[in-house]
Amino acid sequence: MIWPYPRVITRTGWWRWRCGLWSRMVCPTGRHPGIYGETIGSSFLGAQSRTGSRPREKKTESTITTEYLDGALADFSGYIAADELYDGPFCVLLIVDNHRFKRLTYEVLDHNPTHEDITRLFKGFKAILDTRGLTLEGITTDGSPLYPEPIAEIFGEINHQICEFHVLQEINKAILKAVAQARQKLKQQKTKRSRGRPSGRRAKQAARKNKRLQNKIADLFEHRHLFVKHTLTARERTLLRRISRRLPHLRTLREIVDEVYRLFDRRCRMDTALEKLAKLRRRVRRFRTLAQTLKKLFSPNLEKALTFLDDSLLPATSNAVERANRRHRKMQKTIYRVRTREHISQRIAVDMQRDVHMEAQRQTTRTLHQTRPKQRRKGYTKRKVA
Repeated sequence: MIWPYPRVITRTGWWRWRCGLWSRMVCPTGRHPGIYGETIGSSFLGAQSRTGSRPREKKTESTITTEYLDGALADFSGYIAADELYDGPFCVLLIVDNHRFKRLTYEVLDHNPTHEDITRLFKGFKAILDTRGLTLEGITTDGSPLYPEPIAEIFGEINHQICEFHVLQEINKAILKAVAQARQKLKQQKTKRSRGRPSGRRAKQAARKNKRLQNKIADLFEHRHLFVKHTLTARERTLLRRISRRLPHLRTLREIVDEVYRLFDRRCRMDTALEKLAKLRRRVRRFRTLAQTLKKLFSPNLEKALTFLDDSLLPATSNAVERANRRHRKMQKTIYRVRTREHISQRIAVDMQRDVHMEAQRQTTRTLHQTRPKQRRKGYTKRKVA
């Protein structure tokens, strides 16, 4: 129904009243001061929507230390991985089962972590293990100096593995930096010449030299990954010899990289690997330039990264906790309101609770995928027979 001016000229839903609260609307409508109809009179005065009206983050956070831990530690492997994740002004300390890939405990800080924070985290986790009669066999962390002292203080003499990936990453960065310095030196060997076509014998020689150096620089840049790649094919080795011609220090760097990769071979023991490492260090010390470039070879973290050779069940990397960190990063990209300390802690608890039902969901999905093709084939057969 339509009212003449000066009353409103539009109606609210299917109501014949000019203002009020409709059952399909969250907020009531009020009289508009103008002549074009009615607007929402106030916000959040009506009946609240049932969807999302009762957030479950706080309740889930309270169940993490009881029900969730009972299920996560039911098949505890005895090996964990610990790491810190920085999210703006906050830091998330996380402990993950390094075999089952299950998050066990965490703590959200509003400052950079200290030895006291790491000690408190490990003490709480040790109390959880003691109450359930479980023992810890090994810990894998990155090369951060935050972990050695708290681990030795709380767990005593336990296998502490430094992540192999982080150690190799630092060495490979030094190798690639040396390759970049070699390109810079080649660039300095170019002859400065005027613009235009070269005229004269010397100008043509300089142009050919510059072109040859530029091609070598381009090859070193395009194929720089060959100096740090784990395994090279016969074709890649031939290409590496060609681009490193007249650059013997780069060939020596590649030989050192091969020796470093051989240190982490599971077929040898830690004592054998330490002997190889000592021999490699003596070789590097002979060359002053290489010793400055490969300072990471003399780090004690490299020796701790070989601890897994004496324990076949100790993981060499901290991939379990890194996977949890990537999951948190992905969550932060989609949920923008998770930016306070309380919200981060509650959201991690919800995500951990979701992991409990993950396997059941995968099983349901596999069952549906296996059932649907059979139903389609049956329906196709019936239509064909008819």
